[in-house]
Amino acid sequence: MKMKKYIVKYALGLLIGFGTLVSSCDLNVDPRQSIDASQALDTPDGVEAAVNSVYARLRQTTNYGRNLLALSDALADVGRTTSNSGRLIQENNNQPNAHFNSIPGSGLSFWQNSYFAINEANLILDAISTGVTGASAAQLARWEGELKFLRALYYFDLVKVYAYIPTAIYQPGVVDEGGVPMPLEGSITSDIAFTRNSPRSTIQQNYTQIVADLNDAIRLLGTSSRAGVQFASVGAAQGLLARVYLYMGQWQNAVTASTAALASNAGTVLSGQAYIDGWRASIHPESMFEVRFQIAGESIGVNESLQSSYTVLLNLSNKNAQGGWGDFVPNQTVLNFFGLAPRQIGEPATNNNNWDVTRNSDVRAHLYTTGSTVRGARNIECIKFISKAGFAYGDNVPVIRKSEMRLIRAEANYQLGNTGDALTELNAFKGLRGLPAVTLTGEAILEEILLERFKEFAFEGHRFFDLKRYGRSIDKRYLAGGSIINFDDFRILPPLPQREVDGNVNLNQNRGY
Repeated sequence: MKMKKYIVKYALGLLIGFGTLVSSCDLNVDPRQSIDASQALDTPDGVEAAVNSVYARLRQTTNYGRNLLALSDALADVGRTTSNSGRLIQENNNQPNAHFNSIPGSGLSFWQNSYFAINEANLILDAISTGVTGASAAQLARWEGELKFLRALYYFDLVKVYAYIPTAIYQPGVVDEGGVPMPLEGSITSDIAFTRNSPRSTIQQNYTQIVADLNDAIRLLGTSSRAGVQFASVGAAQGLLARVYLYMGQWQNAVTASTAALASNAGTVLSGQAYIDGWRASIHPESMFEVRFQIAGESIGVNESLQSSYTVLLNLSNKNAQGGWGDFVPNQTVLNFFGLAPRQIGEPATNNNNWDVTRNSDVRAHLYTTGSTVRGARNIECIKFISKAGFAYGDNVPVIRKSEMRLIRAEANYQLGNTGDALTELNAFKGLRGLPAVTLTGEAILEEILLERFKEFAFEGHRFFDLKRYGRSIDKRYLAGGSIINFDDFRILPPLPQREVDGNVNLNQNRGY
């Protein structure tokens, strides 16, 4: 972000802590702690390291390390907090200011980290536009394609959090504060930062740019791409584009993009036991794009990782080995989806290995089991993230899974009036999860599709935004003292960081803050 000095200080990204970034990427480049920015971006190795730095910021707790999954679901109607560590309680209660914003002493905010990454991407794009000595045309195309994908992802995450979604804007033209600022070139001096007080772009401008970046990525990555779902690819860009079109309400484009994504070689749609096994694999076979935690040193740690947020268990082979907090667990609605209840399977009862859960025929029920016994409660916990990468608190995080494309296509077809196609797609998806086909008509088809999205993506961070894009309320009456948060409540949007608003006369705050 260009309007604050502290962002620009890091926006030199290549000047601060560069040696650390390089070593984590295993690249054979100059390991000095600070190097000249022009030197950093005038060699292929330097550019490669810089691009990897933009990927690395996705791992932060503020982004896919935790918040875009766990905090999003805490804001929604997916679960409840256990008070084991005290984390996510305010967000789960939808208290004012408890949202995607910086908590004092917590370090980077979601806004700050995302704009740091965007500025890095912009700086690299600016540099490679004039060529890099020793780089091939294929390398230049790949770097641009990856950076366009990453910039689109960061901007999409920002605008879906800080602004309304095109399909449901509260009182458009009256209480619509707009989208998010959208700088498309890098800032490398404080003078630029202080003179460019970027205003909020419109929501439509944000989404138009995101679509443009993704289409560029699809074109550019078609000629050269890196192996591995931790890197951008044509399939990943098609998958993200399908999601973006869904949020925009561009239904035919969503059908087209999701169909292209399904035809790509990125990820595999899984069913039955293979789907459960996929969550035990280090790299989820369904992943079209995932955030990679490659070494233990990249672990988020016991306090805020996804594993620790969702379960106390360290592994599934010995439930007595506990080290996480298990801060956020399924509510009764989610338990009922899968027929979950504690079940003793052996003696003595004091041995946690002698406990499991009852389950119905939905294969997703196997992604939950008993965990915490704090204060005498035997909680049922989600085990989608549980040391899959081979070390504690560092699970690789699927950002786009191929199964999502089936549900996107079903929903978009329904909205186009193709109810027969929508129902066929829905029932095919249900079959993948061990559920019988349904015979539905009219709006009941849409409700069933959204229900399957709720079940499929519980603890993956989609539910809050599904409610938001349909302008629906969030029913928190299952919590003690909870209530219904209507769509017109200001708490649906978070506050923009106040120091950003204070330092930029062109930046308006979200209402209510």
